[in-house]
Amino acid sequence: MSDETPHPDGFESITVTANGTRLHAVVGGSGAPVLLLHGWPQTWRAWRYLMPALAAHGYRVVAPDLRGTGASDRPPSGYDKDTQAEDMRELLAQLGIHGGVRIVGHDIGGMVAFAYARRHPEEVEHLALVELAVPGLGLERAMDVASGGMFHFGLFMTEELPELLLGGRESDFLTWWFDWLSAVPGTFPPEEVAAVASSYSGDEALRAGFAHYRTLLEDGRVNRAWHETGGTLPMPVLAVGGEHSTGARLADSLNTVAPQLTGAVIPGSGHFVPEERPDAFARELLPFLSAPPQPPGHF
Repeated sequence: MSDETPHPDGFESITVTANGTRLHAVVGGSGAPVLLLHGWPQTWRAWRYLMPALAAHGYRVVAPDLRGTGASDRPPSGYDKDTQAEDMRELLAQLGIHGGVRIVGHDIGGMVAFAYARRHPEEVEHLALVELAVPGLGLERAMDVASGGMFHFGLFMTEELPELLLGGRESDFLTWWFDWLSAVPGTFPPEEVAAVASSYSGDEALRAGFAHYRTLLEDGRVNRAWHETGGTLPMPVLAVGGEHSTGARLADSLNTVAPQLTGAVIPGSGHFVPEERPDAFARELLPFLSAPPQPPGHF
């Protein structure tokens, strides 16, 4: 499908084949590259308020649609986060970017960002993770409804059932979803819900969207095995939570993984930090992205 939603001024759509999959992205600006990875149920548009600010601060901004979402292709497989990390790495290579990247990931996109940094730490200058629980490092507890975890993980991971329940009611469900997880009224007006629903409507789109969830247990096993054998992230890491959602839990879960860890809680925000509180988020993100990494052993 094509992307017909408006872009911020100075940005353009591109489509490339990366890792065997047609991927759509919106790019703009010049300078050091910043890769923005959206969550579910969103597309590149999740970053539309942040993209102009990044470009204005001298960054080359790349905001893709993950495989299976937006105007990217919807292959039957490859939704594990390691494969999607390679999607993103090859997308950047198509743009002539071979390292020195700053990655910002929200929700499912944060899981892909984590996998990218774990697999290719020498290529990642800074890593910002926003509003997620990392598979293998806290997600399983967030899934456990018997301990107060959230119900939707088990539903979305079940083959075929969520497609049957939500098919034809995508807009109704997404209206409820955004209201449930956001804390700032008016963040998702009907026209924005309609734009999102257009990318997630129909059996194929729903299947591809839920495929991001159906790999989470294996994603967790991979991350846990890496960490148990001494894996850590050497780059500066910013862990961001919304006051009314994840809060400081993400930062707490990464204490043993990221020696150069900074935590931030965005006041007044729910789950959708880049859209609910874009200015407050930018005040945390921009100084972090421009700060030089500490030398090894200097924390």
